Amino acid sequence: MGCRNSKQEINLKVKIINELRRDYPFITLLKVAGLARSTYYYHLACLNRPDKHRQIKQIIRQEFVRSHQTYGYRRMKLVLKKHHVKLCLETIRKIMFSMGLKVTLFSKHSGRYNSYHGHIGQVVPNLLNQQFKAQKPYTVLHTDVSQFKLTCGKWGYISTVIDEASNEVLAAKVSSTPNRVLINQTLETVIKKIPATTKPILHSDQGWQYQMTNYQVKLRHHHFIQSMSRKGNCLDNAPVESFFSMLKRECLRRVRITSLSELSTLVEHYVAWYNTQRISLKRHGLTPVEYRKQYLANN
Repeated sequence: MGCRNSKQEINLKVKIINELRRDYPFITLLKVAGLARSTYYYHLACLNRPDKHRQIKQIIRQEFVRSHQTYGYRRMKLVLKKHHVKLCLETIRKIMFSMGLKVTLFSKHSGRYNSYHGHIGQVVPNLLNQQFKAQKPYTVLHTDVSQFKLTCGKWGYISTVIDEASNEVLAAKVSSTPNRVLINQTLETVIKKIPATTKPILHSDQGWQYQMTNYQVKLRHHHFIQSMSRKGNCLDNAPVESFFSMLKRECLRRVRITSLSELSTLVEHYVAWYNTQRISLKRHGLTPVEYRKQYLANN
């Protein structure tokens, strides 16, 4: 890190000397700056040299903005590949560093929602046991509810269902209360979206909403196979927990959200971007929708 700072400082001194040469003796400027004549001319030549990465930098800047400042150099390498640009990771990292492009993520704690109220209904076995290996879309789904605090002091609740294989968000609903209406609306959205012939596993925690008889009857009616995490073990439902973490770090914590309607709009826009534009390292640079379409077309 010290070498990079030293080079930047020298370049800055060279630029200043170059601007002041008309008004002050050149030798005096070199002495004040603490630069040798050869060092000055070497760095001046470097500054005047055409930038061979100029067009690539334009692409990187555009894609960095499109990613809402969430793409680091690893994900940027996959993006550049789509532009037919082949550079090693270290080169991309150096270019982004020189451009001052740094991923900005916010991790302020916003409260974890716990829907476990004991056994008020039927708890079902954990069919996944943290084996998140689904490759075929619509075979294993994950659902959960998370909360987010608004600037007015009230809480908003987000209920979502994601596909384990593609990471596609199949439903995301926002409400002022984490009640059965919210859960049923989420499920209804998923039922309308997935093929009627599928019989997916739907994994959740042991929240009271997922233990309710009417909810479980509805699942069976639509050929869902229910699975639940062990009590108090968030790792059992890691895929959806990971999505909520990204939603908050990459979107919700970047702005002030004053109302439930604002929260709902932000979640809707983020989900649309996440599904169709946000590429995944794990899925070799594909978006969730691209993965789903590609897999189903080839299998």
